[in-house]
Amino acid sequence: MRFPSDHWSLLERLHENFNDREAHTHLPIPVARFREDARKGIFGYAEQFDDVETASVDAPWLERFIDGTPDAMANYARLYNEDVDAMMGVLVPSARYRKGHYAYGKFSAPEPHGLHTDHSAEDPGAEGEPICIARIETLGTHYVAGDYRAHDARTKSMLNALRYWIAVPEGEPEDILDELLKRGTLKTIPVNHVVLMVAGNGSENSQITQHIAARPPDGGLHSAFFQRQYRLT
Repeated sequence: MRFPSDHWSLLERLHENFNDREAHTHLPIPVARFREDARKGIFGYAEQFDDVETASVDAPWLERFIDGTPDAMANYARLYNEDVDAMMGVLVPSARYRKGHYAYGKFSAPEPHGLHTDHSAEDPGAEGEPICIARIETLGTHYVAGDYRAHDARTKSMLNALRYWIAVPEGEPEDILDELLKRGTLKTIPVNHVVLMVAGNGSENSQITQHIAARPPDGGLHSAFFQRQYRLT
């Protein structure tokens, strides 16, 4: 991406100290976008499946390339991994690959995965770590914008409804999701972009990105999702 000046200054702060909590409040930001041919190829392959296929980027996955049997999406995932690793080497030089996965096919769950964060190290007090995600064509991801500690009690209760997908005095989770999107408390990550976010657990020193998947319509919707997560050295 061609970064505006305010993004450059933000990235320079993260470069110096990824756990700059105030800088975290300005994330996520897009750091790259998919070329049209890749976007069409990924989406076209995802449309061939009526269920959701999920793969972890681990040793058995890597063996598929050694014995010559990767499918088309595995090849796209490999290219995504290589490109994002190269970008992270510039944006956050201390980042090293921790784990990753991708999913594709027809997403049909009527309720979204509740508002959540992606864990970094298993240490409950672990500070924030970089994570890059991408959605292809459809089903964007919503996130809590700004400093979530600054919200009033009513808004925090509404966010709690989304975290556990339960009713609260302020209303039902479906209605709350719509209201918070209209307010701008929740914003939406653009599809077909690689976005830099913050994974983490319970540290007071970092603001981890709270996010929730968009809801597929009745009958489902085809999409693809890539995630690559890092540790700091």
